Amino acid sequence: MRARYGIPLKITAGLTATAAAGVAYAAGIEARSFRLRRVTVPVLPRGMRDLRVLQVSDIHMVSGQRKKRAWLQSLAGLRPDFVVNTGDNLSDTDAVPEVLDALGPLMEFPGVYVFGSNDYYGPRLRNPARYLLEKVQGRHGLNGNPPVVGAIHNPWEDLRDAFDAAGWINLTNTRGRLKLPQAELAFTGLDDPHIKRDRYDKVAGGPDAAADFTMGVVHAPYLRSLDAFTADGYELILAGHTHGGQLCIPFYGALVTNCDLDTDRVKGLSTHTVDDRTSYLHVSAGCGTNRFTPVRFACPPEVTLLTLTARA
Repeated sequence: MRARYGIPLKITAGLTATAAAGVAYAAGIEARSFRLRRVTVPVLPRGMRDLRVLQVSDIHMVSGQRKKRAWLQSLAGLRPDFVVNTGDNLSDTDAVPEVLDALGPLMEFPGVYVFGSNDYYGPRLRNPARYLLEKVQGRHGLNGNPPVVGAIHNPWEDLRDAFDAAGWINLTNTRGRLKLPQAELAFTGLDDPHIKRDRYDKVAGGPDAAADFTMGVVHAPYLRSLDAFTADGYELILAGHTHGGQLCIPFYGALVTNCDLDTDRVKGLSTHTVDDRTSYLHVSAGCGTNRFTPVRFACPPEVTLLTLTARA
């Protein structure tokens, strides 16, 4: 039997089956296909030894995600010189113990961290189409949207206390230093611009002249933060938040970044220029998803091992 008008029922059924298969792949396979990406960035002073940095971002842990926990634990075998955690560790108010279990082996290494909005607040169910609408309207996070009302508050303080106890440096609108065997590194961090917690005026002034190298760290790569870091002379900025677009179109790429960064720089290594100054920018696509949208398509979950090398 055929529909009286329009597409025959067999074709409709085929399209429905194809869509269902796509959702099943995005949720059941790709969202759990964890990858390690390797990137080389020539930013260190000449003569300085290479540094291996493991950037972990957007874990969005939900209780019971055993595969994700085991994979994160295995990354300690990479033996990085230090770890940078760019936030959004949580997507479940009960998941702090599981985040700490997953990151436990990595917390044996020196590290620094900033938080993202999902560390502070529990996620909400949202229509994914709203991300496209907000992009068109130029509305992102709290940069034009109403303030958060009736939000679930995550136990982020427990996460902070455990990271601090492990010796990781909290970069919430502040500066910090790591003394490694081969170098002394400085960091300048911001709280999450997505919810307007960034306070660049508290950390302005540029890289630490007494350190061997200084980098900027922030969760969401909003242009105001990237502009400030670059104008101040930082040669490298690490960020997360975008999930690489999360649902991408093959051979085209991401449709949204969930901030005011352009989609060409939604993940991976790129540059950011302000006047006559240029910084390297690395945006992690992250290794998790919001618990209400546990799908990825053409954008597998990832952690990045960056090798910082001397400038030519």
